[in-house]
Amino acid sequence: MDQIDFEIRFFEKLLAGKMDFVEAMIPLADAYTKRGLYDKGYQIDLELARLRPGDESIFYNLACSEALLGKRDEALKSLRRAVELGYMDLVHILKDKDLASLQNEPAFLEIVDILKKRLRRL
Repeated sequence: MDQIDFEIRFFEKLLAGKMDFVEAMIPLADAYTKRGLYDKGYQIDLELARLRPGDESIFYNLACSEALLGKRDEALKSLRRAVELGYMDLVHILKDKDLASLQNEPAFLEIVDILKKRLRRL
């Protein structure tokens, strides 16, 4: 068993019967994604967005899951929401392989523009 499989089993056991334990849901979704279990990670990310509707990192991760599943419109909407909520890591957005399928989309470039303008004002 490798490290990712260990993490999946560990966090699945922690979550057994209590799917509102955010501190365990976040690393489990990440481990699912690393293992290529994108749909499982996406389901958790959706639930996290419901539990924490004001958390920019949750919406950023949701955008990544949606992009990996080919849900472009949803991914762009979630990424925009992450930025609206305060997500500021432009370098990460531009280099994140999970978002690679979005990088030529006009809506993605618009989100990047919004973030660049916001960062210039700081």
